[in-house]
Amino acid sequence: MVSALGRALRSRSGRLIENIIQHTAPLNPGNSGGPLVDSRGQVVGVNTAIIPLAQGIGFAIPSTTARWVFSQILTHGRVRRGFLGITGQVRLLNRHSVHRLCLENIYGVEVISLEPGSPAAEAGIKAGDLILAINQSRVECVDDLHHFLAEWPVGMKVTLTVLRKTVMQTFNVIPAEAGVVA
Repeated sequence: MVSALGRALRSRSGRLIENIIQHTAPLNPGNSGGPLVDSRGQVVGVNTAIIPLAQGIGFAIPSTTARWVFSQILTHGRVRRGFLGITGQVRLLNRHSVHRLCLENIYGVEVISLEPGSPAAEAGIKAGDLILAINQSRVECVDDLHHFLAEWPVGMKVTLTVLRKTVMQTFNVIPAEAGVVA
């Protein structure tokens, strides 16, 4: 029985996995990766996780997501996602700055650190910068960056809108492929 649609889980790396199907099909060790089927025998998801000791609550990735992952693996041999090379956290913006600069955001992503030689570091992003937009799409949390980069072609330039102290700046960044060391 499907008990919820559109749930979200965090992966071990912290990436948000969205549109998860919550169900009550019994999953035991070794069953993850098996199909979740509907009453007509059509695959609607791929079982991926359970909550131990939670009365049989299981989770499946939708078949549409599995198809996208499969196409990435067939095309590239792996799933390709863009990478900026920052560690960030949500930060409430200063009310005065929001009004003075006529910002739509009330939150931004504060850059806590950068990997040396990363795309963001090469573009001039610095620790303490507040990322407010990527290609004019509002950024208010790290997940907003992940969403955008998951669908953006690796190696294609993006523009980050950044608040550095009290000055708005834009930076052109070319995302690299996540997990690939040059």
